[in-house]
Amino acid sequence: MSSLEERATQILSQLVVPGLGRTLADLGMLGRVRAVGGQVTVPLKIQNPTYDGKEPLAARIHEALAALDGVSHVSVDWQVLASGRQVAQDDPVPGVRHVILVMSGKGGVGKSTVAANLALALKRRGARVGVLDADIYGPSIPTMFGVTGRPESNGERITPLQRFGVLLMSIGFLLDDPKSAVVWRGPMLHGALLQFLKDVAWGNLDYLLLDLPPGTGDVALTLAQRVSTTGAVVVTTPQEVALQDVYKSVSMAQKVGIRVLGVVENYSYFVCDGCEQRHELFGSGGGQKIAEFAEAELLGQLPITPSVREWGDAGTPVVQASPGSGIAEAFMAVADRLMEVCDRAEDGRAGEGFEIDRSGGQNRRLPVTR
Repeated sequence: MSSLEERATQILSQLVVPGLGRTLADLGMLGRVRAVGGQVTVPLKIQNPTYDGKEPLAARIHEALAALDGVSHVSVDWQVLASGRQVAQDDPVPGVRHVILVMSGKGGVGKSTVAANLALALKRRGARVGVLDADIYGPSIPTMFGVTGRPESNGERITPLQRFGVLLMSIGFLLDDPKSAVVWRGPMLHGALLQFLKDVAWGNLDYLLLDLPPGTGDVALTLAQRVSTTGAVVVTTPQEVALQDVYKSVSMAQKVGIRVLGVVENYSYFVCDGCEQRHELFGSGGGQKIAEFAEAELLGQLPITPSVREWGDAGTPVVQASPGSGIAEAFMAVADRLMEVCDRAEDGRAGEGFEIDRSGGQNRRLPVTR
């Protein structure tokens, strides 16, 4: 790299993208700058070919490099990256490659714990990751990540909070008292959720995980209508009483055209310190039943491990706090399988169809084009 290329790269790495409030380096947009003579070419990676920030960003780049000694001409090379999902013109998160719903029909199965640790596992694999706490009535992400304080706004976008390199947004960050209840009717809830998607500066991410509330309510329906998703990760426990509600969650996903990427069975077993034997306290085989019903993979079985609760309550998920532990390795294995499933979904999406089950019982096959 020449001296001019180095100086240009250093300047551009710190350049703040208009409307997003984050630098090109933070967003992973800047490619390798080239300089031939005084002509500088700046490659910028974008997910959405209709990205409406091209003009102001190009103007800011020209302005930043104009005063640099030795520069006679600047050109911007826009490089559109392949997207893992269908990005419409009005998509609220056009820079996100994979939008993944973490859902369950049953409360208390450890869905938020799975979402938090899965996000950190993906981050440890080198991915750019964000987590949106979509459980407006019972937000858990602030506690799980040990984050307090309000997100800032530049007048155009809200800057998400960040912890361990993961971008975070939750209604819990906006409450004066974390113990106070959010008493909203449906329209207010939907409005807040959509604002957290389109008005937050998520930038370019590989994965945005949405931690959904339990059940089959309006939140999942709103998301299915307003944002293109790669699919859903369904969390369950092995016991039959949980499965009955999780079946309904899978059925709802299928009815609204959300692909089930895989199933995570939490609280699968417990290994006691004294006997080192595996005890299936809540039964066995539940996760596999859900996976077969959803025609999806069983991504992993997570054991009951006290340190998961201890570190989660302390605000540092176990994948971050104890990355060499057996339970952290189990979360990493789930993340690895999820990444593989997402890659396969991306490779096979062109020309493929998916089915939306209408209330009348008739399945209509809709073409999907890139």
